[in-house]
Amino acid sequence: MTTTITRRSRLHRKEHRAALAFVAIPVIGFLLFTLFPLLFSVYASFTNWNGISAPVFKGLDNYIKMFGDRYFLQSLWNTLYMMIGIPIGLVISLGLALAMNRKMRGTTFFRTVYYLPVISSIAAVAILWQWAFNGDFGLINQGLALVGIDGPNWLQDTATVKPALIIMAIWKGLGYSMLLYLAALQSVPRYLYEAAALDGATAWQQFRHITIPMVRPVTFFLIVTSIIGGSQIFVEINIMTPTGGPEFQSASIVWYIWQKAFDNLQMGYASAMSVVLGLLVFVITFIQFRLNRRNQFSID
Repeated sequence: MTTTITRRSRLHRKEHRAALAFVAIPVIGFLLFTLFPLLFSVYASFTNWNGISAPVFKGLDNYIKMFGDRYFLQSLWNTLYMMIGIPIGLVISLGLALAMNRKMRGTTFFRTVYYLPVISSIAAVAILWQWAFNGDFGLINQGLALVGIDGPNWLQDTATVKPALIIMAIWKGLGYSMLLYLAALQSVPRYLYEAAALDGATAWQQFRHITIPMVRPVTFFLIVTSIIGGSQIFVEINIMTPTGGPEFQSASIVWYIWQKAFDNLQMGYASAMSVVLGLLVFVITFIQFRLNRRNQFSID
């Protein structure tokens, strides 16, 4: 009996060490590439640091400077403004999912076509839309010219540069949102619609009281991830409007952070802006989770 317990104990210790070895890999990766950079960036936000010499502690100077920096405030406003595309994209993608959920020929082909932009390189997509928005020979202005409209120079006009970027962002993420909505629609129990139809509910009433509540978890997920992703928009800005657009109208907060960090070597100031951005995203996400908790429901 003692020999059996000893063998089990040795086997247990061996399995325990193996488990710790497997767990250690992601934990070490998290500590080295996530937690340490995060803590160091918070420390750097209180310093004057160019990324080369030793940081010099400056207290709250970077934060005081930030809220008096009109370019920071402008880039923050630009980022928030361009998030207008989130609800627009969700409405369009839900409409497409409803259409793709019908039994008709060609749905597989159209699903593939709508999803292609999602898996395409963001740099290639940005270059494509930069050409399409060209004021002289762009595809969009050529199409407008066919109906007698003289299109603007989209990316060089303060009134159209942000709408142009919103259009591109909606187009890029449409397939992803549509696919998630389509999966949610196909998981809705059919008996709910059948019972509603027997009670005399119209198609609009079924959509409002069954479809929308049942896809709410997907909507919540898409809103949260879109806000996080939208707050980090950079590649599109850097390629399509590399100088921040006319009168700094297209500069996003991440683009401005990158400019201060790597063009001006103001790493401490850039870290302070990064901390503020992270806190804003955290607060918005926390509010979304609280609101979603109030709207939770279950089906018996």
